Amino acid sequence: MVIYSACICTKAGKILVAKQFVPISKIKVEEYVSSLPRHITKGYQHTQIEIENLRYLYIPIQDLLLVLITSKSSNVIEDMEILKLLYGIVIDQCKDGGVSESKVMSCAFDLILAFDDVVTLGYRESVSVAQVMEYLEMDSSEEKSFIKQQKMRENEAKEVARKKQREIDRNKKLQAKGYLLLCS
Repeated sequence: MVIYSACICTKAGKILVAKQFVPISKIKVEEYVSSLPRHITKGYQHTQIEIENLRYLYIPIQDLLLVLITSKSSNVIEDMEILKLLYGIVIDQCKDGGVSESKVMSCAFDLILAFDDVVTLGYRESVSVAQVMEYLEMDSSEEKSFIKQQKMRENEAKEVARKKQREIDRNKKLQAKGYLLLCS
């Protein structure tokens, strides 16, 4: 079972977020996803399409599609479980305001990280939606210390800027007084 890519795209085939799990070019993924709308038959409730050596599994989410691109030799039932897991993650990440193009784009980084936690090197990891959400929310002591140092640097830079501004203002006042004294 090999999963090539997971992506969220518009129903017209425009990719919003995509994660490739095996070495595959961006152009190839765009080609695969852009051809998907031509193969979706209106009125049918199939959520999988097989063409050539690929299998598309998809779930409509409002005006978007969550798509899983796999090899034909992969286990369809397991692929559907992965798709449902990814669906749960997308819904959870985009819960504020619903799943829309703009919301997906604003949550893109977290979605890609979550997709990566579910599938590694084309194979499923044994995780649940709750575990993935926990992984995404984990704090890092290095990150906290970095943020603290960055704020300290910003505050120091602001203080230096204030001192420079005061010095410039003082010099301007002195120059103005000196100029006035020379003119009178």
